[in-house]
Amino acid sequence: MLGQVVTGQTDSASQGPVRLHYLDWLRVLAILGVFLFHAVHPFDLFDWHIKNAELSMTVTFFLVLLFPWGMPFFFLIAGTGSWFALRRRTAGQFAFERFKRLLIPYIAGCIVLWPIMLYFQWRHIILKGEWYGSFRQFVLLHRAGFSPMWFGEVGFHLWFLGFLFCFSLLGLPLFLWLKGKSGQAVLTRLAGMCAHRGGILVFIIPLLLVRLGLQPFFPEEHDWADFFFLMSVFVLGYVLFAHEGFTRAIRRDWPILLTIGIVTTVAWVALAITAESLDLEAPPRTLRDFVLWTVITINGWCWTTFMLFVGMRYLNFSNKWLQYGQEAVLPFFLLHQPVIMAIAFYVVQWDTGIPLKLLTVVIGSFVVTLGIYELLVRRVGPLRALFGMKPLRP
Repeated sequence: MLGQVVTGQTDSASQGPVRLHYLDWLRVLAILGVFLFHAVHPFDLFDWHIKNAELSMTVTFFLVLLFPWGMPFFFLIAGTGSWFALRRRTAGQFAFERFKRLLIPYIAGCIVLWPIMLYFQWRHIILKGEWYGSFRQFVLLHRAGFSPMWFGEVGFHLWFLGFLFCFSLLGLPLFLWLKGKSGQAVLTRLAGMCAHRGGILVFIIPLLLVRLGLQPFFPEEHDWADFFFLMSVFVLGYVLFAHEGFTRAIRRDWPILLTIGIVTTVAWVALAITAESLDLEAPPRTLRDFVLWTVITINGWCWTTFMLFVGMRYLNFSNKWLQYGQEAVLPFFLLHQPVIMAIAFYVVQWDTGIPLKLLTVVIGSFVVTLGIYELLVRRVGPLRALFGMKPLRP
């Protein structure tokens, strides 16, 4: 979970908890990746809230490479936190903690940060001559029906926290069952399948069933197809650490995961480039469309689990930067997008090239976001609570 200290697996010699620092590192790096993903959005070919007049194919290619596995990686890492949290909390304690760490920051962000982001989006489209109405009229345009898309409609990037809160509560009965005797028996059988080389790929099957089954009916971003697909990834994050056989399989099969990841990346890029028009929010209808989503799903699982291996192999240590990042990760996530949008709104109006604009948005947004956290949020007790942080220590 965001901002959560990870402890859990037991050392056989000492029978004490072993802190899995690599999960903390991966969580911090995932947040930085999301920041960079959003900070370069004004300059790619995809639709976003603030856009530069001149756009970059290089930036677009960078985002194309990240698209299939960026959010699955984010949710899988979040799912691992549920396993460790439930090892030392009751179901009620777990739900209450998620309320404090996820729902309260989401609500606070919607109240305080959403109007700021919406205002800059409104001002931007007015400057482009695409809207002539008032800010109030622009606010009233937002409609999503009965859909999880509402989390983004009233929160922009904060949809992640809304999804995560729902996943935590909806997945709780399953998580508790998996801790019991029957659930452990199922996990043992699954781990037995993964004992064979390449067995970790078996988890692609449920992900494909969810994605291909729902995408034709709910093709829009953050609609029900995305909701249940990302929830499946979240649950698998829990499962992977509920039995040591799964993490052992990842360590053994990393060459397979890397190879398939590279092959499917090439296939995904080739399909994207050769398509007459690429609209991922259009319902898949043709065989090519379903092949595209199959490649995206396989690519997402392989890169996500390979990155877990990278963390296991190279990041299982702690230092002062990790300790600082663990505490800063959630407020940094909440603050980063309104800061990016505010800075990008002015920068895209400059009469200069993309490189200078991009560097200004990326570096400026990082410094300002970290500055707001360090000078304000981190030091004020009520703000810490609203941003999902623990109380100040004496």
